[in-house]
Amino acid sequence: MAEQLLDDLSGDAGSQTDFMGLAEPFRRELLAHCYRMSGSLHDAEDLVQETYLRAWRGYDNFGGRSSLRTWLHRIATNVCLTALEGRKRRPLPTGLGAPSSDPADDLVIRHEVPWLEPIPGTYTDDGRSDDPSDPATIVASRDSIRLAFVAALQHLSARQRAVLLLRDVLQWRAAEVAAALDTSTAAVNSLLQRARAQLKDAQVTSDDDLTEPDSAEAKALLERWVEGFEKYDIDSLVDMLTKDAIWEMPPFDGWYQGADAIVRLIKLNCPAKEPGDQVMVRTVANGQPAFGLYMRGEDGLHRPFQLQVLDIVGGKVAHTTAFFADDTDALFARFGLPGFPPGLR
Repeated sequence: MAEQLLDDLSGDAGSQTDFMGLAEPFRRELLAHCYRMSGSLHDAEDLVQETYLRAWRGYDNFGGRSSLRTWLHRIATNVCLTALEGRKRRPLPTGLGAPSSDPADDLVIRHEVPWLEPIPGTYTDDGRSDDPSDPATIVASRDSIRLAFVAALQHLSARQRAVLLLRDVLQWRAAEVAAALDTSTAAVNSLLQRARAQLKDAQVTSDDDLTEPDSAEAKALLERWVEGFEKYDIDSLVDMLTKDAIWEMPPFDGWYQGADAIVRLIKLNCPAKEPGDQVMVRTVANGQPAFGLYMRGEDGLHRPFQLQVLDIVGGKVAHTTAFFADDTDALFARFGLPGFPPGLR
């Protein structure tokens, strides 16, 4: 839908046509920004569409008073603020405020909760240089798109989110943010101070503590992780999880802490019972290592079951968020994962 609309717009003559050619390179970083604001890839795509439509309509009056990138982000931020008015935040189970659950308790699905969604790495990793000062690199960097960071943003009001992202991710000056949000510099500084304090309370793991997913240490761990599931050696996961590891799996509202509790949860609730029931295919979500897990059904075929997104700290898995596939397999398709694991159909 978005692509068709923009194709129609780009067919018009004049400066608007020039705009489409100039603005298109910023699409992915605008998508990343709208995703951070909304917590939903689906919503972010619609918000980027609206951003381009508003920008196209106003391009004749742009006048180059700022860079095109800054102007587009300003429009996108205000589009997001308008869209988020009256909407519920998008949490993960750990963000609901309840204590960790007992793995022996019944699993409770909460379909009414607008859960946070993951974003494929392919939506944010194109069009960037190796220069860390490049704005495109900054706004689409792995650290600023991490699932835990986006989840923590959900604890903030929409305006706090906007200020924090514009100041700390896009690295705008306070006066620029004030102009974009039609407020005062003092108000921006106050909102930023409160937002930073709330993020600190959310206790997001420092990026410096994370093991680089491409490191030899991480690769070895991920190979063992796959082997543990595919061979149904669930007990082996204990040695791969940190002492206070967390496992959560929306749309179920419970979350589980500690290696022993996580292993027990899997044993009690996972449909797999023997080696070969599960097959895992590597992908990337939110700049983090992730796996599409396929489960063998009664007909012997493996089908999409869940997408696991992992945080690795100190060479061990510190946090796993497992998003469940539905009957449409749309989640796996978003991540470029096939309907059946390669070679097994």
